[in-house]
Amino acid sequence: MSERKEFRDLADPAVAHEAIADLDIGGGVETVGLRAARGRVLAERVDATVDVPGFDRAAMDGYAVRARDTFGADETDPAVLDLAGTVHAGETPAATVGEGEAVEVSTGAVMPDGADAVVMVERTSERDDDTVAVRTAVTPGESVMFAGADVSAGERALGPGTEVTAREVSLLSALGVAEVPVRARPAVGIVSTGDELVRPGEDLNSDAGQIYDVNTYAIAAGVAAAGGDPVVYPHVDDARAAMAETLTEAAAECDLVLTSGSTSASAVDVVYQVVEQRGELRLHGIAIKPGKPTIIGRIDDAAYVGLPGYPVSALSIFRTFVAPAIREATGRPDPDSATVAGRMALRESAEEGRRRLVPVGLVTDGDGETLVYPVDKGSGATTSLTEADGVVDLPADTAYLAAGESVTVELFSPDVRPPTVLGVGEDDPALSRVLDRLDRPRYLSRGSRPGLRWLRDDVADVAVVAGPAEDVDARRLGGFEREWGLVVPAGNPQDVSGLADLVDRDLAFVNRPTDSGLRTSLSNALADLADDRGRTRREVTDAVRGFDLTRRAFESPPRSVAAGDADAALGLRATAAKLDLGFVPVGTQAVTVYADPDRTGKPGVERLRTELDDIGGVLSDLAGYGPAE
Repeated sequence: MSERKEFRDLADPAVAHEAIADLDIGGGVETVGLRAARGRVLAERVDATVDVPGFDRAAMDGYAVRARDTFGADETDPAVLDLAGTVHAGETPAATVGEGEAVEVSTGAVMPDGADAVVMVERTSERDDDTVAVRTAVTPGESVMFAGADVSAGERALGPGTEVTAREVSLLSALGVAEVPVRARPAVGIVSTGDELVRPGEDLNSDAGQIYDVNTYAIAAGVAAAGGDPVVYPHVDDARAAMAETLTEAAAECDLVLTSGSTSASAVDVVYQVVEQRGELRLHGIAIKPGKPTIIGRIDDAAYVGLPGYPVSALSIFRTFVAPAIREATGRPDPDSATVAGRMALRESAEEGRRRLVPVGLVTDGDGETLVYPVDKGSGATTSLTEADGVVDLPADTAYLAAGESVTVELFSPDVRPPTVLGVGEDDPALSRVLDRLDRPRYLSRGSRPGLRWLRDDVADVAVVAGPAEDVDARRLGGFEREWGLVVPAGNPQDVSGLADLVDRDLAFVNRPTDSGLRTSLSNALADLADDRGRTRREVTDAVRGFDLTRRAFESPPRSVAAGDADAALGLRATAAKLDLGFVPVGTQAVTVYADPDRTGKPGVERLRTELDDIGGVLSDLAGYGPAE
């Protein structure tokens, strides 16, 4: 009489999860083209290598002008400018804008040389073929989308762990990225066992107890949905030799082998015997119904899970234990519903009379409640979609959504989950490295001031602030210091020695936006220079050519220097070293990460604190960086 194997000690489901997690079914990393990238998960960070847009462009139809030529203009006393030409979208400007001149531009057109603003056509009138009357004053940069305003070269575009959807493909395309590194799909061999099985499409003899093979196709579909690459093998009967041959072949070709059937304790169920002979039987039997006779182990170098034979049991075990392991190996999140309920974290105004789909992001507060915040950088900004998780549908008769109001979010994908940690604040290369070490973070590089504002409004989990911050009602998680100053061409041909040269000499300068902590440090240093000279801060900043013309990301101003478009730029020593440019130090600046005190218990925030505590490895090869004092 054949020996029977009995189930004596059934494993707790938690132990089964751990056993499968320990099998290591990861498929590694591979590079794919954009056409094959949809549905895959990025294995590495993708940084922008170009600015998007790649040129300063008109944000609306109108006239490109020098802003200072419109100062004082109004409806009763317009500024009359000479027309110097026309530039349409897609054309190289043939005209330039000199003193007292204007060039007609269309939306998306390249800004002509000499112009620093656009007057919308509705605020102008052509007096004749040669002149135009401007009936409003504009400021430098008004109605202009500067190069890199959407995405800037050197900026962290997409992080590892990002699932590539049509939104990410659009951003990658805009950046000129043709191939991306993704988590490889583990090859999953699928072997159904049993003398009674017949493949669909073949003749079935019910009198002989034959049944159609359900598990092969159902499990293959589940593997594909979880992100794996299903490899289907012919089903095998219960003969030990045939089973050993097929399982050995599958183990040699796949990362994970799944069988269904022949796992119970009957005398003819021999899969567990093959596993013990060819590999390692780690677990046989789980305290769960359905699905008790499950096997977990290894066959040669492949992970192995033996699923029960009944389809309901097989799929239950697959969904509960195996699918999460495949998703973990491929970096895919657990599935979620297509809609989610939450509360608005911020007030969002609507345009009455028009239905609006508001892109929104999700974040959980300290109690695990879902908060919804609007994500909108303008219709031309690709990142409005890549930073969002879904949309809230505002009917035409809705004036606004109040903070705290309950809403339903239509998710872009059923797989969407809130990020493990939501950060807002300063753009910084060391911070990007720290974020790479976290699981599914989301970081909005809005600047130090917006970071503190989002923290005060209880939207962000953490704020990253460059420079001093007073009366911050938050917990300090950690930080570091960075050296800042003026980035100049290699060799410093203009012999720039400090900020005084920007004030005293006619040097073209590129600045950061006012929300940037780096800009604040520069303004404070110039204020000190003004005090030393007995002048006002405004007098000093007005003397700096280009002080009010800004680029958004930390690397953008130095890239203007590298392109020969500026003599100096506000930047970091690390950026100058990366771009092989010169550097004139001005000072050091603290970068501090603050957390909402009510959210320090979130796993993502705790992990961020852990990484900040061990910041030395991140900073070791970044020029001008060091631990916080």
